[in-house]
Amino acid sequence: MSTRYPFTAVVGMDDLRLALLLNAVSPAVGGVLVRGEKGTAKSTAVRALADLLPAVAVVAGCRFSCDPAAPDPECPDGPHESGPGTARAARMVELPVGASEDRLVGALDIERALGEGVKSFEPGLLADAHRGILYVDEVNLLHDHLIDLLLDAAAMGSSYVEREGVSVRHAARFLLVGTMNPEEGELRPQLLDRFGLTVEVAASREPEQRVEVVRRRLAYDDDPAGFAARWAEDEGALRQRIVAARELLPSVTLGDAVLLQIAATCAAFEVDGMRADIVMARTATALAAWAGRTEVTSDDVRQAALLALPHRRRRNPFDAPGLDQDKLDETLEQFKDEQSTSERSKDEDDDPDPGPEGPGGGGGGGVPPQGDSPEHPAESPESPESSDASESSESSESTEPSAAPAPGGPGERAAVKAAEPFRTKMLSVPGLGEGAAGRRSRARTDHGRTTGSRRPQGALTKLHLAATVQAAAPHQRARGRSGRGLVVRRDDLRQATREGREGNLVLFVVDASGSMAARQRMSAVKGAVLSLLLDAYQRRDKVGLVTFRGKDAELALPPTSSVDAAAARLETLPTGGRTPLAAGLLKAHDVLRVERLRDPSRRPLLVVVTDGRATGGPEPVALGARAARLHAGEGTASVVVDCESGMVRLGLAGELARELGGTAVTLDELRADSIAGLVKDATAPSRRAA
Repeated sequence: MSTRYPFTAVVGMDDLRLALLLNAVSPAVGGVLVRGEKGTAKSTAVRALADLLPAVAVVAGCRFSCDPAAPDPECPDGPHESGPGTARAARMVELPVGASEDRLVGALDIERALGEGVKSFEPGLLADAHRGILYVDEVNLLHDHLIDLLLDAAAMGSSYVEREGVSVRHAARFLLVGTMNPEEGELRPQLLDRFGLTVEVAASREPEQRVEVVRRRLAYDDDPAGFAARWAEDEGALRQRIVAARELLPSVTLGDAVLLQIAATCAAFEVDGMRADIVMARTATALAAWAGRTEVTSDDVRQAALLALPHRRRRNPFDAPGLDQDKLDETLEQFKDEQSTSERSKDEDDDPDPGPEGPGGGGGGGVPPQGDSPEHPAESPESPESSDASESSESSESTEPSAAPAPGGPGERAAVKAAEPFRTKMLSVPGLGEGAAGRRSRARTDHGRTTGSRRPQGALTKLHLAATVQAAAPHQRARGRSGRGLVVRRDDLRQATREGREGNLVLFVVDASGSMAARQRMSAVKGAVLSLLLDAYQRRDKVGLVTFRGKDAELALPPTSSVDAAAARLETLPTGGRTPLAAGLLKAHDVLRVERLRDPSRRPLLVVVTDGRATGGPEPVALGARAARLHAGEGTASVVVDCESGMVRLGLAGELARELGGTAVTLDELRADSIAGLVKDATAPSRRAA
């Protein structure tokens, strides 16, 4: 076994190390989601934590790591008799991004079922991780249904398997750690909420600290065992501190004043549900135990909020995670004072001989200050400035001329703000694909409803049990079967075919020319594209952005899973100049050609946002039509979002859609609540659908 990099040798990243240690002290906190750019030692720190966890006692021979002091009465390997058990190191189990559902939760042991006629359960990774660490690198790339199973098990402390005639429940309590790079796509808010804590990590910009990182890493690579030995004393001390904090944890008290601060903080930041309150309470308790105290303080609540709330404030993928620390301090101080005032009131009410300024006098004893109570919240010191800034912004927005020149050059106009996004109609690629799991177009997938069976092509991944038995049954006498087992050969095996939904590559081609530059019009166009981006995020698509204006087209964003990046590019998109429609379509053609080579199973959906006009160069309309026919010839599903406005309309976007072999929708028709029409599929050439 290779020597892991020591946890205490990790340079910086104080928040990450603290979050991991708090979960080691109290796994009930709910795990850690580590967000950060590539190359920031996220995985190194997580793997190093495993060596700090105390050894665990397990029942000998139990595949589910039952505790001999309190064995699980429902353990599939049980019942177990009480005994000393055996000690082993805490495990760290890694869940690969490409893992199957069977590998995660376990499944029927097909080999024993067919060969011996015995119904036996084969445990999965959740059973292996019980009483240890379950680590998911690139958790944002994991299939949604696997994330749901994983987080449900983490929340309930057990895993239920009901499939293929197997009904099993086993304990699955583990420290869940996920790492992700936000540039590769975000987790849904519902899934973010299931992680107890979150930490943002980034490489230090301090030269001295970067030098120390390099020095230690080089020393470790040269002699891993020797490097670990130099940090052994620090590792041992930290391990003992974890054990001491675990022992102290049941003695930590959470007073009413602290609970009020926790509730007030969650309410002030408008987090949904009650999970945030519970996680904050558990985190604050673990912080007190880690510090060697038996009472939770306001500082513990503040630190718990910084770890437990930022990821719960995201309402949509374009909201930046984070917490206003000034607002946090103000809320904690306000309700700390509130509790103090309430306690003073109670003391004065209990006084048998109150003075003239008591409850019956004019002093108003027990009455909370009007400017500092929940009913009369204090004015934030930033409110007047924010209000002035808002009025100033609105004033400048209303007085700014619609054709204000942008600093980018002649003919360009400043970028405008996108209109409010809306829920869009369903756009899908026709036919049946085989791409990555998602929520847009019909596809053959590993997960979904079973539609039939077929002979396996390559390795068998999803056995269709009934079809396999049916294929083997007629040959049992000829094969000399005797006993309970079924004689099955390779030719009898049948693969289950399932139908679900796939994610697509949605490539936006946005007209940013002068014909789109009217302020309100471009704002509406950006709002429509932003709405489609939100839809792409929810349907687990990859997105790309091509823009065209002036003399050429530009790949503003290569295909990516991060819709945040696409929204940022869209926000700063300037407009102006001529309309090189053909250049935009040709650039999109080049992008799709490369992506087909990289990921041939992911089908594209081309979304062209334009009024259909084409100007600049010789025969711009004919060139645009010729470029459109390139996409039609390759069977690319396409939609043209017609941005033409006004009383007189030329219908050029509709003609472009016909050349593309797709369909055209207006901005109004794109809305899900519109009654103008219903868009189900992006029409593609008939041979594509066939």
